[in-house]
Amino acid sequence: MRIRPLILALPALVLSACVSMDPRYERPEGAVPPAFPTGAAYGPQADGATSATQIAWRDVVVDERLRAVIDSALANNRDLRVAAANVAAAQAQYRVQRSALLPTVGASIDGTIRGGDEVDQTRSYTAGLGVTAWELDLFGRVRSLTRADQESYFASEEGARAARVSLISQTATAWLTLAADRSLLALAQETRDNAKRAMDLTQGRKTAGVASRLDVRAIETTYRRAEADVASYTAAVAQDRNALELLVGAPVDDALLPDGLPRDAGPLAEVQAGVSSSVLLQRPDVLQAEHQLKSANADVGAARAAFFPTLSLTGNGGVASSALSSLFDGAGAWTFAPSVAMTIFDTGAKGARLGAAKAQREGAVATYEKTVQTAFREVSDALARRGTIDAQLQAQTDFRTAAADTDRLARARYDAGLDGYLASLEAQRTLYAADQALIGVQLIRYNNLVTLYRVLGGGVR
Repeated sequence: MRIRPLILALPALVLSACVSMDPRYERPEGAVPPAFPTGAAYGPQADGATSATQIAWRDVVVDERLRAVIDSALANNRDLRVAAANVAAAQAQYRVQRSALLPTVGASIDGTIRGGDEVDQTRSYTAGLGVTAWELDLFGRVRSLTRADQESYFASEEGARAARVSLISQTATAWLTLAADRSLLALAQETRDNAKRAMDLTQGRKTAGVASRLDVRAIETTYRRAEADVASYTAAVAQDRNALELLVGAPVDDALLPDGLPRDAGPLAEVQAGVSSSVLLQRPDVLQAEHQLKSANADVGAARAAFFPTLSLTGNGGVASSALSSLFDGAGAWTFAPSVAMTIFDTGAKGARLGAAKAQREGAVATYEKTVQTAFREVSDALARRGTIDAQLQAQTDFRTAAADTDRLARARYDAGLDGYLASLEAQRTLYAADQALIGVQLIRYNNLVTLYRVLGGGVR
């Protein structure tokens, strides 16, 4: 079988264009200041800090139970599976478009028998290879479309990475919220039980004529409030677990759940933001927006190339014989049929497509800049919280210490008969509120570490 048609097709591979009609791509700049804000709210920042995108989440999450829960979420979360499916679909679409750069070669073997009697029959057999309407990409239209799909694929990959970072953050936050609500539930139960004992004791003293009915009713208000809080926090703990298991995508073992919010050694390590805002360019959502911008840029190139003629090649070659047994020794034949097509008048359709592609590119520029600005604001907010949370936590701790001492002294004065019960009751209520507020501030501090890691584009290894 002759291969001349295939040899003739080789120059076409060389002729496939290096020409590109894509506009020159330049990353938009100036959407945010070059450095993160500074001032009293932000505290000291470490210059040259390691980017969060280079820090594995396991280096930030130090609690083994929380690590195991996050591992389970990464394996089972359904939203993450959707993101992975989107990546696979985008990759397949890119491969489909890329295949247009090379010809599709088909092979066939045909046989024909004509006539009635076996003696009068005429037999013919043919075998061949053929290429049908393969577009030589002289002006880069197909390559631009391929680049557009490739960038869309890259964007979907970054979107999946952003989903992973978000899932890690959401899981850690849900786990910490459950821990805080369990601490609040334990505090409410303790307060309720103490108030019940005090109420019973005061009722006995009233019977003995030592305490008044006002003392009994006053301590009952503390008891009833704590009782209501127990019911509220019991529901919150159950809802927190439901939320956590939805994120994980599977039931969570009781052994992996927190007993309460730790007060000393925390479950998370510190994350440094550094000074330069250029770290934002490595956030997965920013990279996703940039790839989408590059895809829109390539679409403009494809729309420009559509104004130029298209050159297509159709060719085939093969052999023919009257006997199947000698088919590949038969006579050879080939055809080569290039065609050039160009639209003369289309009522402005090509111009409209180019205008639409340019408008979409401008929209992608704005989307990219807004994504960077949003990232800058998120990091700035997290840094402002980080710069003040330690002072707030220390102040709340000192307030709780003072409230506990006040409660102790008020009880002593009441027991000594120096004060009425209302002063002791007020001290108890202040201590209860101080304990609740301290748990809330501790939760804010832990959540800030999670938030700071996420908004800096945390790594997911």
